[in-house]
Amino acid sequence: MALGHDLSAMNEDQLARLRRDHFGVVFQSFHLIPTMTAIENVAAPLELAGHRDAFKRAAEELEAVGLSDRAEHYPSQLSGGEQQRVALARAAAPRPDIVLADEPTGNLDGATGASIIELLFDLSRRHGATLVLVTHAPDLAARCDRVVELVDGCLSDMAGLPA
Repeated sequence: MALGHDLSAMNEDQLARLRRDHFGVVFQSFHLIPTMTAIENVAAPLELAGHRDAFKRAAEELEAVGLSDRAEHYPSQLSGGEQQRVALARAAAPRPDIVLADEPTGNLDGATGASIIELLFDLSRRHGATLVLVTHAPDLAARCDRVVELVDGCLSDMAGLPA
């Protein structure tokens, strides 16, 4: 079950729509399209989903992550931290119910990683989204409302951290 839907009863098209309409994803390695500007990278998924206000939303989210002035830059012209902020804006733009973040600071230095984490938690608060965060950093995990670990394919609450 996810968001009131029985996933096992859904076909591939239904699952794709559920992911498109309700999930935002932030990857460790950004996954930006190199031939598209920052604003185009944020707007593209919205355009594909039929949002007429794709570029307006993209501009709003780039502003929220402090990148309004870099909207017309290509990924190769952005630092790693800036690329990850574009990825955060892309995840936030569709106003998802759930944001999945897979080691979002793994490719960043400590200070940049800390700012990205603040932006992630802010994104979650601004949009009322549930944040599902994959991390190996105990200090980051301790900031979460619930911490679970995956052991041998099974999820269980992690001892000593919020459950």
